[in-house]
Amino acid sequence: MVSFFFCALCYLGCSGPENTLRVKNEFRNNTAESEKGRLLVATCQFPICGDISANGEWIRRQMHQAHKRNADIAHFPECALSGYAIGDHNGTLESFDWERQRAELKSILELAKELELWVVLGATHPLSGDNKPHNSLYLISSSGKIVDRYDKRFCTSADLQHYSPGDHFVTFDLKGVKCGLLICYDVRFPELYREYKKLGVQLMFHSFYNAREKKTSILSRIIPPTTQAQAATNYMFLSVSNSCAPPAWQSIFIGPDGLIQNRCPRNKPAVMVNLVDTAKRYYDASGPYRRDCMGGKYNSGDVVEDQRSADRQCY
Repeated sequence: MVSFFFCALCYLGCSGPENTLRVKNEFRNNTAESEKGRLLVATCQFPICGDISANGEWIRRQMHQAHKRNADIAHFPECALSGYAIGDHNGTLESFDWERQRAELKSILELAKELELWVVLGATHPLSGDNKPHNSLYLISSSGKIVDRYDKRFCTSADLQHYSPGDHFVTFDLKGVKCGLLICYDVRFPELYREYKKLGVQLMFHSFYNAREKKTSILSRIIPPTTQAQAATNYMFLSVSNSCAPPAWQSIFIGPDGLIQNRCPRNKPAVMVNLVDTAKRYYDASGPYRRDCMGGKYNSGDVVEDQRSADRQCY
């Protein structure tokens, strides 16, 4: 056995503990390289409410679930921690408990560090003076730090009574995957997705709060196919997280071809983990001409110079 171990070290070009350590480090580096462009995403849903502490409990519980399933990042809905002004706080944030949110957020940051888990967390972000807060997504790193924040750019007319709109995009790289952030009503503006595509985004974390819907609501019928269209036309993965306070449409995970790869159960708390693999090829109908179109060339092939083409009234 000793002889075999000695020969193995010689074969690897090693002669002692220091070289053995070098081989182990090289193995780790090679493993990390092989995982580049592959990401395990936990898309989370729970019944968000106006009780910030209860929301915090759900978030931490689902962070643990995501960690146990080896997820790299946990994605939560719009206003997951704070609750939504219109749906959870009786249409006003005047008595919002900012200190309670800070305490819960601090606990979440500490847990993210303990679990070495990235987190995309919906919350209400306070501003100064009389300025209305932002409806935001905190980007929390695996070291437990808020490294960036996305503020909902397109607020509905009802939102604008409670929130100030944002003015910037957020991108970040995680294990070789370029990611972006959007919130709810942003989905109705394909220009946002196009700009993110220009920035090289491969995975979008899109958080929603479409819960406690009225019977007349069409959101459960229009939002999923709208997100599918954004995924397909821009060739990117989408993690689509929604509150599950019933009735609500379920959170979904979409591939770059626009097909729903997985979905959470309707109206129930759940964590689903899906693999983003940027090396895998998916159907991409507009792929050959997307770059030209984004650059302002709105046709494929070469335009001909022909009188019968120019005369649009002839037959």
